[in-house]
Amino acid sequence: MDFILNNMPPIMFVTLIGLLLMGFPVAFSLAANGLLYCFLGIATGAFSFAFLQALPERIFGIVANDSLLAVPFFTLMGLVLERSKMAEDLLETIGQIFGSLRGGLAIAVVIVGAMLAATTGVVSASVISMGLISLPIMLRYQYNRSIATGVIAASGALSQIIPPSLVLIVLADQVGTSVGNMYRGAMLPGLMLAGAYILYIIFNAIFRPTTVPALPDEHRIYQEPNGSRGVRSLGVLTLVSAVVAYFLDKWLMDSSAPLDQRVVTSLLLWGIVAFVFALLNRFLKLGFLSKLAERSVFVMIPPLFLIFLVLGTIFIGIATPTEGGAMGAVGAIILATLRKRLNFDLLQQAMSTTARITSFCMFILVGSTIFTLTFTGFGGQVWVEHLFSSLPGGVYGFLIVVSIVIFFLAFFLDFFELAFIVVPLLAPVAQSMGIDLVWFGILIAINMQTSFIHPPFGFALFYLRSVAPKADYIDSVTGKLIKRISTGDIYKGAIAFIVIQLLMVLIVMFIPSVVTHYKDDAPKIDPNTIQIEQPVNDYNTDAGDFF
Repeated sequence: MDFILNNMPPIMFVTLIGLLLMGFPVAFSLAANGLLYCFLGIATGAFSFAFLQALPERIFGIVANDSLLAVPFFTLMGLVLERSKMAEDLLETIGQIFGSLRGGLAIAVVIVGAMLAATTGVVSASVISMGLISLPIMLRYQYNRSIATGVIAASGALSQIIPPSLVLIVLADQVGTSVGNMYRGAMLPGLMLAGAYILYIIFNAIFRPTTVPALPDEHRIYQEPNGSRGVRSLGVLTLVSAVVAYFLDKWLMDSSAPLDQRVVTSLLLWGIVAFVFALLNRFLKLGFLSKLAERSVFVMIPPLFLIFLVLGTIFIGIATPTEGGAMGAVGAIILATLRKRLNFDLLQQAMSTTARITSFCMFILVGSTIFTLTFTGFGGQVWVEHLFSSLPGGVYGFLIVVSIVIFFLAFFLDFFELAFIVVPLLAPVAQSMGIDLVWFGILIAINMQTSFIHPPFGFALFYLRSVAPKADYIDSVTGKLIKRISTGDIYKGAIAFIVIQLLMVLIVMFIPSVVTHYKDDAPKIDPNTIQIEQPVNDYNTDAGDFF
């Protein structure tokens, strides 16, 4: 019994992993494990029954946490947009822009994945939408199967690192930092990851052109009477709008404003200028824009406005993440209404799913709190700190080992389980070592993102498997036989993108400024230049001077 009590923290952790591998629900596994060992500790005298008095206050702290209100808001926003078929419009339009290039359709999938990530934040919606729409086209025109499936799964998983991600909200709560800082820190790594995917596609287009062929001319939907695609018109509109937005930004914005604020404002102005010009061209029938250019503006600018409404107001400091999520949910409903795609059934389904996801998240948080309380009572935090602080290599030794542990745990646990079980144990150690918690959280988030495309249990792979063709079929356009997508094709396609994600983990680990760049915008104060002057008292201290 003494041996068991002295080694209770690792025993609790191993028991929890065993319960999860047996298939028990995460929330109830956490709570049952915590209560079981808590009563064992009380029975053996390790601590008293009064120790449980801290539990109600902890649970009330979860319920009263304003930051967690962002979870239902962002979930509702994503579900409304997903059911209003915004992904279909984006994929069709961007696919037409890049389709004539080798790898163009795959590039369009990455761009749409990034845009969906910044508006929906829901992996299942992104992967299923892109799998249903773009995968049949890729197969029709002889895309390499592994590249086609890999780019869809990886692009859909961008929703977990590009704000407004639910994972970042949960991680901010678990590591004890603000959601706004987590969003600002994650934006650049998320965009860099999307850029790395595009570079991989370009590499294949140059050195393996048969794996990512261009779409034939007959696939073009938007063509001008003279036979041109209208891409030049879109390029001119983009350039002119950017120039006008640049001068408006110079006139309206203070040059000393933070970088995030300047970038968001410039993008907003660019979108407004392009949208106004497209509206004038349509209603006044000016004929300056091609069909593709006009379609691109009306399809892409509204989601960009929504991104500004959510992320822009958070970055500028106008709104908190919770308020930004509320505005995003209202904006998504308005956008769906303007597209004439909002009805009572759609709204009911979105709200019902939002309630389920939010309840799921809250129950796991409560179970995690019960487990952590007992774990702490047995000295678990001290055990974890001693376990990792004795590693060679200091901070980087700790980060490397943590990254390896999370990478392998991601084969068996999903991101919620990792965020609620592992992160609360590691965050105090990181803080005691002086590690920036936002940097630490983003590093873990990128690493956990691999769990979505890890064979064999990656959720993005499961979502794609559910919509990929399971049997050979005759293509309705070409009349050719298209072979089915095997599970092996999906697993093989994920490997290259897992490697890219691990390279991004190394970049963030050894170049912290990729995450902490937002701190450079803070006012710089040199302590040596601070002068404190004491006001001179003109009155004498004699009592007679006051009468």
